[in-house]
Amino acid sequence: MKQPITGFYRDPDGDWVARLACGHGQHVRHRPPFINRPWVTTAEGRRGRLGVCLDCLKCDRGEPVDTSG
Repeated sequence: MKQPITGFYRDPDGDWVARLACGHGQHVRHRPPFINRPWVTTAEGRRGRLGVCLDCLKCDRGEPVDTSG
């Protein structure tokens, strides 16, 4: 299910997590060469992704809202 990004936070390991409108979080790591998301490394890049929709597999599975972040 597509859900828009409403914000970002860091997990305990320091990785960025997108907060989605549904209340779930989704990691948005930048780990080249396998995952290239350089936009996540800057505040400007993250701001530019607010409102962009991501597939939320947690919604598809009917999982409860995340309590972290």
